Amino acid sequence: MSLADELLADLEEAAEEEEENFAEEEDEPAIEEVQEETQLDAAADSVKSIAKLWDSRTFAEIMQKIEEYISKQPKAAEVLGPVEAAPEYRVIVDANNLTVEIENELNIIHKFIRDKYSKRFPELESLVPNALDYIRTVKELGNSLDKCKNNENVQQILTNATIMVVSVTASTTQGQQLSEEELERIEEACDMALELNQAKHRIYEYVESRMSFIAPNLSIIVGASTAAKIMGIAGGLTNLSKMPACNIMLLGAQRKTLSGFSSTSVLPHTGYIYHSDIVQSLPPDLRRKAARLVSAKCTLAARVDSFHESQDGKVGYDLKEEIERKFDKWQEPPPVKQVKPLPAPLDGQRKKRGGRRYRKMKERLGLTEIRKQANRMSFGEIEEDAYQEDLGFSLGHLGKSGSGRVRQTQVNEATKARISKTLQRTLQKQSMVYGGKSTIRDRSSGTASSVAFTPLQGLEIVNPQAAEKKVAEANQKYFSSMAEFLKVKSEKSGVLTTP
Repeated sequence: MSLADELLADLEEAAEEEEENFAEEEDEPAIEEVQEETQLDAAADSVKSIAKLWDSRTFAEIMQKIEEYISKQPKAAEVLGPVEAAPEYRVIVDANNLTVEIENELNIIHKFIRDKYSKRFPELESLVPNALDYIRTVKELGNSLDKCKNNENVQQILTNATIMVVSVTASTTQGQQLSEEELERIEEACDMALELNQAKHRIYEYVESRMSFIAPNLSIIVGASTAAKIMGIAGGLTNLSKMPACNIMLLGAQRKTLSGFSSTSVLPHTGYIYHSDIVQSLPPDLRRKAARLVSAKCTLAARVDSFHESQDGKVGYDLKEEIERKFDKWQEPPPVKQVKPLPAPLDGQRKKRGGRRYRKMKERLGLTEIRKQANRMSFGEIEEDAYQEDLGFSLGHLGKSGSGRVRQTQVNEATKARISKTLQRTLQKQSMVYGGKSTIRDRSSGTASSVAFTPLQGLEIVNPQAAEKKVAEANQKYFSSMAEFLKVKSEKSGVLTTP
């Protein structure tokens, strides 16, 4: 074996030893991670491993201070000067922040109980959606689900309809019985949640009682809890009184970045005032408008409270009354539109238009005789339909005997256009015939002739109508309707009148 081969063999052995050492180092952390996970799973069985607020030092100190101040009766003289200088001011702000932490802790405990109790009754989560009601119900039921039927405590927690649904579902549930250890952990979590809820109500009562002395007018408008929240964020009542209304409305707004998720449930530019009870009592479409109004009134109330004016809250009551009046005005239904009848016409009958054009129009648009006959019906006779498709449409008296003239236009004699005398004279002259008459144009006998036999000369050409013509001219001259006087004699001058 050569020197080079020995060197290669040594290198291979060194490489194998390094790989074995590296594998052992990787296995050790893996074992440690498994041990840590096992410890976490074991610790997760207890509610105190996830809900640490109840045993915290901060919670105990704040609750102790609250009990001390509750035993003391506050006086108006204690809050003279700047509000930030009051000894209870920091306690109120801390207590108000503590309520938010208690809410988060209650949600964590509710999730813990829900996960553990789903082994016994998984359907209860959907039947009782409220967290505190769910916790109270789990504590009352435990392992025996038959208690929900006749249990008085359950009847105080849930409604009768919900109890009936829960009892029916409990009889058909596929859950398993819980062990004694699991049941003890669940009951411990329920007791902790109920005690935290009592502490939260205790803090609310304390804050409400103290805010009525520190900021009475502001507390009347938005409530003691909301007033304490906006005071804590603003940095005191003095700073709050210096802020404009548009900034007060945004106090407490949370900026959420939802990457990839829907933003429809996120309400931008909404703070504590928007989520206060006075604003949430309105319909959703009026809440933003109401938040602007309430923030404006809160600005005025904060400025009054910062100077310790109106300690009895008169300004706050007046501002809240004004807000409620405007809320009622916004929600009023629109006034009912009254349907008024048309007024009686006061003008008399309008004068009808006259003139030849109007008369011609009436003659043109007047009913013809054929239309009158078609509109006329005989009494007691069966009419024949003019068309088979249109039943009831008949021709009236058209086509019947005695119908008379049909298409002659009806002319009203009163409104008929009259012919002038000059036109009448011209037409009469045109109708006059000079010369012999024929048997066609005139109804005279056929024996009339212009040749006559005389005893003196024999044949004589005479005009047989000469005498008639003279008589007609005389009648036209003296007795015609168109004759007129050529000269008129006045009574004074005595001149005779000649035609």
